[in-house]
Amino acid sequence: MYRYDEFDQGFVTQRTEQFKDQVRRRLSGELSEEEFKPLRLMNGLYLQLHAYMLRVAIPYGTLNSRQMQKLAHIARTYDRGYGHFTTRQNIQFNWPSLADTPRILEELAEVEMHAIQTSGNCIRNVTADHFAGAAADEIADPRPYAEILRQWSSLHPEFSFLPRKFKIAITGAPHDRAAVQVHDIGLQLTRNDAGETGFVVFVGGGLGRTPMIGRKVRDFLPEEDLLAYSEAILRVYNLYGRRDNKYKARIKILVHETGLEELKADIEAEFAKIRYGVLRLPDEEVRRIEAYFAPPPLEVLPETDGAFEARRASDAAFAQFAAHNLNPHRVPGHVSVTISMKPIGGIPGDATDVQMDEIAAIAKVYGHDEIRISHEQNVILPHVKLADVPAIFDRLVAAGMAEGNSGLITDIIACPGMDYCALATARSIPVAQRISERFGGADRQAEIGELKIKISGCINACGHHHVGHIGILGLEKKGEEFYQITLGGSANENSSIGEIIGRGFSSEEVVDAIETLVDTYLGLRTSKEETFLDAYRRVGDDPFKEALYGTG
Repeated sequence: MYRYDEFDQGFVTQRTEQFKDQVRRRLSGELSEEEFKPLRLMNGLYLQLHAYMLRVAIPYGTLNSRQMQKLAHIARTYDRGYGHFTTRQNIQFNWPSLADTPRILEELAEVEMHAIQTSGNCIRNVTADHFAGAAADEIADPRPYAEILRQWSSLHPEFSFLPRKFKIAITGAPHDRAAVQVHDIGLQLTRNDAGETGFVVFVGGGLGRTPMIGRKVRDFLPEEDLLAYSEAILRVYNLYGRRDNKYKARIKILVHETGLEELKADIEAEFAKIRYGVLRLPDEEVRRIEAYFAPPPLEVLPETDGAFEARRASDAAFAQFAAHNLNPHRVPGHVSVTISMKPIGGIPGDATDVQMDEIAAIAKVYGHDEIRISHEQNVILPHVKLADVPAIFDRLVAAGMAEGNSGLITDIIACPGMDYCALATARSIPVAQRISERFGGADRQAEIGELKIKISGCINACGHHHVGHIGILGLEKKGEEFYQITLGGSANENSSIGEIIGRGFSSEEVVDAIETLVDTYLGLRTSKEETFLDAYRRVGDDPFKEALYGTG
């Protein structure tokens, strides 16, 4: 992973000192809350429903054991003993005091972490495939490019006050695990016929009030043009993006209102002006950054392991874990392990300080000191020997993190909702917990198969409900919470926005409604191999609408 040099350390230290003075002035009354708000937001500090919330950046979802231990320490010392992993591969602390936040940032800086640009109308934390550098299907590790984008975008003087927040995601494999098509800029690594590395570029994706799938603007962008082309996109957006209406200020609206071809022409014109200037990436600089992300020395091992197979044959819980929480690795005899942060009946994405310490310890012993956070709110050990999986599983069982449900119906993405967020109009967490409990049986989850449920507590869609196979949006209606259901969403290389299928359901009704949808799917699928999404795309809305609402 990337290591700070003197510039990086000085940069973060200086920013921390600036914020310490800003907090001092807020506490003394020299700054009003209105004056303080843009300053705290640029340092990841929100004022939530009950308390401040600090959002800490985990660039492209990569961290090591020492950093995870620091997050555990912050949860234990300055919060209430837990943190919440988010869909931008960040972590949020929900209860820090304002007076403590400068010290938290100082402690983060000690382990090369920060909270810069985790909020505000700027370029947010760049996200990437959580199996980056390990996946068997990967064309190239996307993280060096994500790091280059991070360095370019940090406190960029031209893009620190954009019309609205701006999000970039990058994937290194044909199978998109980073949801690139629902980002302002989505990048997919590819190689042309000459074997050169470059990017497929999508622009104008995003969820929230007006969900849209990104539009392709480049089939192949050469590696050396990454920053110049990104800068061209941002300049066009900064110039033409609406500032009169925050609900229409994202680049997706600009794409929609201007038209793709006209916007592409503007981007290409700006790109032509700056392509061969200071933003052109020298090959030696890319290779220098790439060297930071060299994989650990992994021994080529047999693709099967006797002890692993024996445990799988004798232990049903381990067999379920092995079936769903292991991902193929590029080096034989190794796998990537998903540690589910979705215990049955638990809060999706939450991790206690004890659990974070245990993850750090496991990664140090078995995982080459590498940890990833997925946008699906789980934790990944990217480089693990297949033979070590049983020992890891036993430790996860003891820590309450051994649920073998990755990609299944209980692996729910959920925002904090009205339990924490001042913007939310309904609760997300209790609904996620009740669905998890309803479908928590191992046999039932296995029978249902791959099914992604995503829940948001308001129209801002922090729970990515628009791209859930089943999406749930909580809304307030006459003082009560109601839940609107969408079907058919997806965030992979075949991205789609879910369709609203009818009236919403009360909090008491919504879990039963989900069960009706699941039972309908089980009744109409052609085989166990046909997933919920495949079945929905084959038959459409009608069978599900009829099951929920009848024929009247």
